[in-house]
Amino acid sequence: MAITPQWKDELRARITLSTLVQRSVKLTRAGREWKGCCPFHEEKTPSFYVNDQKQFYHCFGCGAHGDAISWMVDQQGLQFMDAVKELAGMAGMEVPAPDPVMAKKAEARASLIDVTEAAQRFFVESLSGPSGGAARDYLQRRGFSAPIMAEFGFGWAPDDRQAMPRALMQFAEDMLEGAGMRASNEQGERYDRFRGRVMLPIQDARGRVIAFGGRILDKRDGVAKYLNSPDTDLFDKGRTLYNLHRAAPAARQSGRVVVVEGYMDVIALANAGIADAVAPLGTALTEMQLELLWRMVDAPVLCFDGDAAGQRAAMRAITRALPMLAPMRSLSIVRLPAGLDPDDLIKAQGKAAMERLLASPANLIDTLWEFERDAQPLTTPEAKAGLKARLMAHVETIADPEIKSLYRRELGDRFSAFAYPPRPPRPAFQPAQRGQRGPWRGAPQQPEGLSEGARVQLSGMMAGGQRQGLVLAVIAGLTRFPHQIAHHAEALSILARNDREVAPLIESLFELAETLDSRAATAICNAQGQPAPPADIRYAFLDEGNDPGAACEELAEAVSLLVERPALEAALAATIARFENDPEGSFAEQTRLRAQLMAIEERLKAFGRRKAGATATGDDTA
Repeated sequence: MAITPQWKDELRARITLSTLVQRSVKLTRAGREWKGCCPFHEEKTPSFYVNDQKQFYHCFGCGAHGDAISWMVDQQGLQFMDAVKELAGMAGMEVPAPDPVMAKKAEARASLIDVTEAAQRFFVESLSGPSGGAARDYLQRRGFSAPIMAEFGFGWAPDDRQAMPRALMQFAEDMLEGAGMRASNEQGERYDRFRGRVMLPIQDARGRVIAFGGRILDKRDGVAKYLNSPDTDLFDKGRTLYNLHRAAPAARQSGRVVVVEGYMDVIALANAGIADAVAPLGTALTEMQLELLWRMVDAPVLCFDGDAAGQRAAMRAITRALPMLAPMRSLSIVRLPAGLDPDDLIKAQGKAAMERLLASPANLIDTLWEFERDAQPLTTPEAKAGLKARLMAHVETIADPEIKSLYRRELGDRFSAFAYPPRPPRPAFQPAQRGQRGPWRGAPQQPEGLSEGARVQLSGMMAGGQRQGLVLAVIAGLTRFPHQIAHHAEALSILARNDREVAPLIESLFELAETLDSRAATAICNAQGQPAPPADIRYAFLDEGNDPGAACEELAEAVSLLVERPALEAALAATIARFENDPEGSFAEQTRLRAQLMAIEERLKAFGRRKAGATATGDDTA
């Protein structure tokens, strides 16, 4: 059995790194970290930090960086296996027996690194040689400084299919191919993978060259603009972040790490003095790359181009991150202006413009909401329902139960506010002035003023909150003004469906309305002798002395109040019924519906107060 990465992760997790380091270095608390004077170089001001959560130490003075194993190797002077055995003893773990096959693979990996390091030296020499003139001109036009070009190891791959075997004669063909430097076609011909390209080394977390990326100088049909090494025993593009070995120490100072789309964006930022940037290598961010980012900071900043492709890339990263969210582990997102990449923005507006964007990124949930909200027109109920379905589908992918619950509630609240905006309050009822006609010009003229009995009865109904009394008053009012029955037929039908107690009254009203007899004692009468509403129920809205237009306005408001309340009560009951299956969504919907019910109650009370006031006014004028 070999010592696998998983076994080493378990070993690190069982060792408290600060305790291990404090055996030989004096450390003091510094927030979530420990700090002290670096044991790897002489210093008087502490620049050496230990982070137990992320399981590494780092010196900002000399760049020393590593974990518990490398501490035992570099500081204690042990061989790798001796360091592993000592730490395993501290952690109470058994060291796996050596695996000859894995040992051979490790030896082969070390040999492949010799190939890639030698290839890197060849590319750098070629850039400064006769064949590298066009590449030097290109890099100069891009504005890369000489120190940046040296730091990032710019090189040049000559446009020659057999340059690599001649330059690296010490390595066999199978090693060149194993390191990703050579390829073969269907005819068995072997050739250099990189030709006529500006070359950049891709390095691991320890700064060793493990692969390459190449860019053509000018656009050519059928030729990829960028070409990366294939996956090899050294290089797994899904587990590698470009520039990680430089960005990690810079991120410790800045407290952030910026993720851009490609390595040329990373270099453009570094050229402007922004050193904490990394990039994936031709693929969307993977779970392993996200883990690497979260080991550095709590909320990496995704900075993608402002075009549609860049926004899709951001959403792919968000979708990949949602199942992995944890407390204090999220993403931030920066949207560049449309059509600009980081290099374009810095050249057009300067470093300060880029820093301003990076200083105020959007959070993950805002970006998710805005992307789905703007994904398609939301002009129909079906489209709005589709928005909610997409949002909840994202929520369901979150593994952490607390974060899932919070996302469900937050997105549910945003959807409710968007799909069910509050309606403007109804204007207060203004009774018609003396001698003024209402909009119902066909209504018969009646003397103005409420009878004393009607005032007293209506005031009592509303002040006491007697909803059934209001129903009877509305029925009586409609018998007085039968031309309003058809106008309110739909609302009355809804009321009958939602309130079974009043359904017989409304059905009776519809039946009586089919045979109108204005000569009868009441405006509606039944030919078969079925009585109209009992005579002891006073007309609650207006008697013969009031203006018909004002009466019909009051009648319409009363019908509206009667219909809205049971409809809201029915919706509230349905929401409560689904509480067990969707507690957060149900709670949010209940809150909204209860607020609307309270508004209805206030309107009912206000209606009653108006009537009481009208009664008092009528008494004064009498």
